[in-house]
Amino acid sequence: MTGHTTANESGALWSVGYDLTVDPSWTTVSVRASRLGAQGTGETTVTRDAQGHWIVDGTQRPDLDGCVDVDFESSAVTNTLPIHRLDFVVGASVDVPAAFVRADDLRVERLEQRYTLVGTTPDRLLFHYESSTFDFACDIPFDRAGLVVEYPGIAVRTPTGRG
Repeated sequence: MTGHTTANESGALWSVGYDLTVDPSWTTVSVRASRLGAQGTGETTVTRDAQGHWIVDGTQRPDLDGCVDVDFESSAVTNTLPIHRLDFVVGASVDVPAAFVRADDLRVERLEQRYTLVGTTPDRLLFHYESSTFDFACDIPFDRAGLVVEYPGIAVRTPTGRG
């Protein structure tokens, strides 16, 4: 996945670009991210080896052991990783900790999160999302391709077709 996000939060402008590589099972292999903002520019490189150990900018990070996914504060697209990787059952909660990349300075920290498949329709999957790290919870609808339709308060996908 390659992407770029920009935002104006409380008067602070920032931009984050990223290249994310996953293996065939949707497990994160590597990430390269860059940012531009009021605090200047920066880059970070994050890799996950076959044993599940994370390395951030050349430094081993045992605090991230057990994480399989990366999650960008600046993008709702990384929420698709566990949706593709795991077999969810309606009503069953799954803990999915992630290596969380902050938008303002690209620092990487552990994010505790949980997904619960609430329901399905022919064109949607509805998940309840919780993060004990941020004491945050919401319902997130995904399309059948596993992409976020709306992340309440953060992102809304808009139609791109031309009439």
